[in-house]
Amino acid sequence: MDRNKLLQQVQDDTEIWDFIIIGGGATGLGTAVEAASRGYKTLLLEQHDFAKGTSSRSTKLVHGGVRYLQQGNVALVLEALRERGLLRQNAPHLVKNQSFIVPNYDWWEGPFYGIGLKIYDKLAGDLGLGPSKNLSKEETLKHIPTLESDDLNGGVIYYDAQFDDSRLAINLMQTIFDHDGVALNYIKVTDLLKTNGLVSGVKVEDQEGNYDMEIQGRVIINATGMFTDEIRRMDNPKAKRLMKPSQGVHLVLDKSFQPGESAIMVPKTDDGRVLFAVPWHDRIIVGTTDTPLEEPSLEPRAQEEEIEFLLTHAARYLTKDPEPEDVLSVFVGIRPLVSPEGDDDTASISRDHTLLIDPSGLVTITGGKWTTYRKMAEDTINEASVVAGLDERESVTENLRLHGWLKNTDAADPYELYGSDALALKKIAQENDGWGEPIHPNLPYTPAEVVWAARNEMARTVEDVLSRRTRALLLDARASIEMAKPVADLLAEELDRDDEWKQQQVEEYTELAKGYLLTS
Repeated sequence: MDRNKLLQQVQDDTEIWDFIIIGGGATGLGTAVEAASRGYKTLLLEQHDFAKGTSSRSTKLVHGGVRYLQQGNVALVLEALRERGLLRQNAPHLVKNQSFIVPNYDWWEGPFYGIGLKIYDKLAGDLGLGPSKNLSKEETLKHIPTLESDDLNGGVIYYDAQFDDSRLAINLMQTIFDHDGVALNYIKVTDLLKTNGLVSGVKVEDQEGNYDMEIQGRVIINATGMFTDEIRRMDNPKAKRLMKPSQGVHLVLDKSFQPGESAIMVPKTDDGRVLFAVPWHDRIIVGTTDTPLEEPSLEPRAQEEEIEFLLTHAARYLTKDPEPEDVLSVFVGIRPLVSPEGDDDTASISRDHTLLIDPSGLVTITGGKWTTYRKMAEDTINEASVVAGLDERESVTENLRLHGWLKNTDAADPYELYGSDALALKKIAQENDGWGEPIHPNLPYTPAEVVWAARNEMARTVEDVLSRRTRALLLDARASIEMAKPVADLLAEELDRDDEWKQQQVEEYTELAKGYLLTS
């Protein structure tokens, strides 16, 4: 997957694209897969790297949304539970069953949440992952030995799914190519082209080569998440603000804080959000907050009060109270929420997706969440194909196996997350001595994965590799900084870069990763 050759291919192509999709997060990638798999001529453009924003910074859950059931949004829960089941079938190498326990400290919580979760099971139907049930205090502590036992009455266990978000994003990108589409990172859309008042293409800038290009498309789809309003204002400078971003903070702790296999779910915290403490890649993720923002950012930072909130709540439920020095990494995702008029409480804003078609023909898809990305994409292409005047074609993504599909993976295999590509990685590991061994003792990632990312996953920078092709930055930010130089050396060899580039990459990555640390 040679980015330079792909870029040249796009430049030389004289045919008009059926769909040009702006945005390389979950929504944009899913929309491009939807279009390409129907046989439409499809191009996706991402200003930075695939899943750079919110789509690599989620709570790592594929879920129906217990909280939405509590809010009475049964339609959203039904849709999400169905999509959860489909994603479990279409990417089994990345999406796994995860047990959750709701601890009960008040007498009413057991029956209250027990009944609610039985309804949740019922709504999942044949795509359910396992029945919920009430647990005694002893059974609850067997699942989560480090759960605070004072006043604990028991718990309710239920099942949702967990995944690796940026790995799924990369597999979606590869699936686009599997269906003859094209996806390019580091291509920034700087303006929209118009013909007779209708959007007819995009003006772009290659972030690596610093040159401009104009690309024609029958329909342009704005799938830029938190930057939705920015693209809409290219079309209409007076466009009303649509987005009301909110950030969610996550702390990553060592597995010793919660050594069991089950996750903790607290249905309601002081700010009205759900609190999770979830096992993930041999770590524990504690999240999340809900803090309204005025403006989105590609590198959002946690506020001091958000850190304090999560540490305080984690201490309430865990016998070992986490301190700032225990936090291996802190990462922040921005939710692209669509704001109803006058609603300042972002925790209460619906996670339903919104599809808009402007008078110019610009199609915007926003809102939603990772779990429902496929349904969002299907709805978008159904509508956008009409806007483009294209022939109607049925969606095939309900049963479309995503790139890397492998049903029975081996949890002991260091390359399990690569699914059917694991064999190819093992061959790369044999190319040089040491390429199959971890780069850093605190993390499992090998030189073979760096080389694979450069050759087959369009990784262009040290950050691409350490943040999204592997999850080193999120799992242990300090260790990832120590990996930066060997990763830069490997990438430079693969991408034909010089020593100055390597030094700059290490410096830029080190500065970025420091923002994921609470203590120096």
